[in-house]
Amino acid sequence: MPDIQQIAKEIVAREGGYVNDPDDPGGATKFGVTLGTLRRLGIDLDANGITDHSDVQALSREQATDIFLIHYFKRPNIASLPAALHGSVFDMYVNAGTNAVKILQNLLLKMGYDVAVDGMIGPQTQKAAADAYERGPAHLADAYAIERRRYYFDLADRRPASRKYARTRKGGKGGWITRAETFMAPHYHLTVSQFQERTKSWD
Repeated sequence: MPDIQQIAKEIVAREGGYVNDPDDPGGATKFGVTLGTLRRLGIDLDANGITDHSDVQALSREQATDIFLIHYFKRPNIASLPAALHGSVFDMYVNAGTNAVKILQNLLLKMGYDVAVDGMIGPQTQKAAADAYERGPAHLADAYAIERRRYYFDLADRRPASRKYARTRKGGKGGWITRAETFMAPHYHLTVSQFQERTKSWD
């Protein structure tokens, strides 16, 4: 089983420090924790009675790691999925909330399993994921990561303001794409020409 504590620390490292990008629907963010998340959880780090940007800025790596472990791994019940999926689904849950689970559920539907696409990891999803892993232990994590990459591309297709997260200014793979490909075997990574072909309609 992957070291979930280490995975959480790696997520914090990938997310980076404080940013407040107007093109990011999450708003003010530090280490991947948004202002909205702090407000939802009732976290007031400077104890002034208001959860605002100053609380986001005051957030430590350790606090962000704890938030992810409790609210983005344990509470969504990601531990009940096959261990091969833990890292990728956990990372995606931090990045996109319940869409991380919906991506898996849609994948399972494509594979012929009868699951509801509700973003919740219940007995139905657990059973289907376990069976899919048993049938293809070397492929399920790759398949999920590929679907995750497709999700990012589709989002960027629909929302031009988000394309900067999928493609760099120089035309290379952006953070979204490299992040998804972190969790798949190298031979599934897009080549430079494949990536350029996929994104040429954005120009």
